[in-house]
Parts: sequence; C-alpha cells; structure tokens
Amino acid sequence: MTFKKFIFQLHKILGLVTGIVVFIVAITGCCWAFKDEIESLYDDYKKVIPQEQSILTPTEAKAFAKEVFPDNSVHGTLFKKADDAIEVIFYDADPEFYQSVFLNPYSGKVIQVEDHLSGFFAFTLKGHMRLWLPKAIGEQVVGASILIFIFIIISGFILWLPKKRKNLKQRLKFDWKKTTRWKRKNFDLHTIVGFYICSLALVLAFTGSVMSYNWLKYVVYKSTGGEKVAAFIIPDNKSKNQSNTEDLPMDRLIVKLQIESPEAESYELHYPKSKDESIYVEVSNSKGLYYDADFRFFDQNTLEEIETPGIYGKYKDAKLADKILRMNYDIHIGAIGGIAGKILAFIISLLTATLPVTGILLWYGRNYKKKKTE
Repeated sequence: MTFKKFIFQLHKILGLVTGIVVFIVAITGCCWAFKDEIESLYDDYKKVIPQEQSILTPTEAKAFAKEVFPDNSVHGTLFKKADDAIEVIFYDADPEFYQSVFLNPYSGKVIQVEDHLSGFFAFTLKGHMRLWLPKAIGEQVVGASILIFIFIIISGFILWLPKKRKNLKQRLKFDWKKTTRWKRKNFDLHTIVGFYICSLALVLAFTGSVMSYNWLKYVVYKSTGGEKVAAFIIPDNKSKNQSNTEDLPMDRLIVKLQIESPEAESYELHYPKSKDESIYVEVSNSKGLYYDADFRFFDQNTLEEIETPGIYGKYKDAKLADKILRMNYDIHIGAIGGIAGKILAFIISLLTATLPVTGILLWYGRNYKKKKTE
C-alpha cells in the first residue's frame, strides 16, 4: 500500500466515524455566529430611563434578586451604563441552573427573568458542545471527534495535491459541463470546497480543541513562551480581619471602577465564596469581545488590588502568550474580526458542514457502483 492509499483509507474511515458529529458541530456553529446580533433585536427590556440618583449596590442587587430564586447561587452581577438594567446571574452546576434576573438599577424592581438553558440558542449550544447528550459523555465525543477532524483536514490536503502540475487547474475550480455526472460534481464539491476552506476550518477546529482540552491549552501557552499559569485563578485576600461595619467595602467597588474606567462596556462583579477569597470583577473594554477584558481582584476587606498568578489579569499586563490564549474564544467565533469575522466564521462553518455530506456520498457512490457491476 502506497503512502497516499494509506492516507486515503484513514481519511475515509475517520471521516465516516466522525461525519455526523462534525456536521452537527458545524451547523450549530453557524447558528451561534450571530447570537448577539439577533438577541439585540428583542432585548429592549434591558434598557431603563436614567435617573439622577445612585444605583443599587452589589449587596442590594443580590438581595432583590434572591427574592426571585432564594435557593440558588448568585454567580455574579453585571453593571453597565446609566440606562442599562442590572443583571444578576444565578448558576448552579448540579442540578444545572442558569438564569438571570434583570433589575431596575434605581428601584430594584424586577424587569425580566431570563432562562439561559432554554430557547433556540441554548438548544444550539448544547448541540455544539455535547450533541444534546449528557454532558460527561457528549463533551468527550465532541472533543475527540474535532481532534480527529484536524487530522482529516490535513490528510484531505495531502490527498488533494495533484501528482502532476498540469492537473492543478482542475483542483482549483469547477469545470462542469452539461454532460458532467453528479458523481464528478460531488467529487469536485468535496475536494475544491475542502481545499479553499481547509486553513480556516483548521483554525476553528484547533481553537475549539483548545477549549476542550486543558493539556492542549497548556501546550499552546508554554510553546508560545508563556510564564504564568494557563488558568483562571482567584487569589486570596491579603488581610485577615473582616469588616464589622454594615457598609461593606464591596459596595463601593463598582463606583470606584466606573471612575477608573469610565469607557468600559460593563463591570461584572463576583461575590466571594468564602471569607478568605478576594472579590473579582471582569471589566469588559470592548463590545462583543472577551480577550481584552480586565480581570481585577480586590481584597474584600480593604479593596486593595491583588495580582493573580494566572493569565487572566489586566490586559495591559498580558504578554504575547497570554494574549494568544485569551484570544482563543474570540477567534473561534470570528468576533476577533468584528462583523466581517463573524460572517467569515459563518461561511466556513456552513461549508465545513457540507464536507461530511459529500464525503459520505463519495463513499456511497463507489460502493454502490461496485455492487452494481458485480
């Protein structure tokens, strides 16, 4: 067996095994691409009329929201501009619970309750990440399939390379005539489309795998010169004495950050889970982007800022390796290139979904032809 025949057999077998997974992940990726833009068409409830008075403190916002879900855990509270509602986010892992309570920032009145685990985009995300299977099983199936798909892309490019330069032209464009049979058209769709999208499909697959596997995240980070811990780490307080006053230091933190970073899009405050854990606030600096956010940590008793040993700290302090890893999600969804990047990610995902289909038709056509001639 020659090298190319061996690669072809592997390409075919692995493609058949992972085809349905790649198809589902690619199609759901298309649907997710414009989630923010679509949701913005019907989220008027997130806006309020600004008033000349102070907004709710983190403690007050949590108290109002807990009246809605008294038995669930508050993950964090999202503060935006003067005309934006405050969003209190609840999350529990087992049983899974993920909802948001939107409050009027001046009165504390509940405006809307949103269930993040229901609706079209929640359904789409579950399919994309775990094929609608139980989390422990589905995420492993998707992760392994996308790693295999990376090899399928590389092997497909090897198979695409023509033996002779004169045959290169027919591998680069469609040259169909009225007499061209569907098998030839299907072959061209598989090979030509595959060639043109292979590099960007490889980027999407690789960035997805980085999110799936911590070992790959570690390899990427260290191979690009990373010196910190490739993880999100909340440091402990520096002080030991708890404040005994009713005026919690945490309640002054959002005002402090709004003065320091007035141009920020939002401030997501996370309540300490213990008396020793610091407060962390995610300061979003760009609309629709995540990589350049500032993750800031404060002593819950003194509000002294504390540095984290992980890569998620202030963006201005991030080195090249830190930025590469932090950009991973934005690259994966195309947001790194703005609306043009999302359109590109949508197109690549859609065309990627055609590859398992045309590949299975190629396999079926060859086998059907053999049986028919026999």
